Amino acid sequence: MSHQITLAKSIEYTGIGLHSGQEVTIVLNPAPADTGITFARTDLPGAPKVKAIADNVTATMRATTLEDGLAKVFTVEHLLAAFAALGVDNCLVEISSVEPPVGDGSALPFVKLIEEVGTVAQAALRRYQLVGRAATVRMEDKFITVLPYDGFRISFTSVNPHPLLGVQYGDFEITPDVFVREIASARTIGFMHEIDALKAQGLALGGSLDNAIVYDNERALTPLRFPDELVRHKILDVIGDLALAGFVRGHVIAVKSGHSLNTSLAKQICQVSKSDEEDC
Repeated sequence: MSHQITLAKSIEYTGIGLHSGQEVTIVLNPAPADTGITFARTDLPGAPKVKAIADNVTATMRATTLEDGLAKVFTVEHLLAAFAALGVDNCLVEISSVEPPVGDGSALPFVKLIEEVGTVAQAALRRYQLVGRAATVRMEDKFITVLPYDGFRISFTSVNPHPLLGVQYGDFEITPDVFVREIASARTIGFMHEIDALKAQGLALGGSLDNAIVYDNERALTPLRFPDELVRHKILDVIGDLALAGFVRGHVIAVKSGHSLNTSLAKQICQVSKSDEEDC
């Protein structure tokens, strides 16, 4: 049995949002047991809150959006992945805009924040989402499934038409050490030919070569951290999105999955898991 964990003290971080392009400050605060991960919009009257649970997902276009009443946040998956992989159950995230800072486009800045302040165990026991039977979400040529498994493992196949990307496969048993060493620093990826269309939709307004790997037709304009950085970042996204179901114990197998399929699976996991009843 594991005890719930929160941060040892508060820590602040300021940057710009990947899609909003707005400057934003987040403060990660310790929170009581059974709080979960909760975002408080400090820029809005009354600082309305939204809990990071699957039922609060309202959109998945290029990022995962959570909404509860007036409280709305998006592109939360990298921060949630860091919390989940490092075992943080409870945190109040005060956020001064609609989107957390993008940092370098990975989860590494958030890992460093958590490591800087440290964590403390709480009296309450952690509840795991124990997958008792397979759950699958399919859409055209994409799918994601989770199978019963004693641990948390992700096997992901990425297929991309760019000649430098093609098919990439990653298979990792997700532990704190593996996440920090192999997954956390993998950055989001974009393409030059998409930039104008994304900005016309109000997306990627804060994107740059400092916070994304950008490809033109022939090369990566940003030095890679891993030869297969794309699939590692896809796995990072799966970790963050499935964190909306809690601490999952199962083997996730995915092909070309994105936020829509990931969060749909999170909702299914809540329905089929053997864990004690809780918000999900």
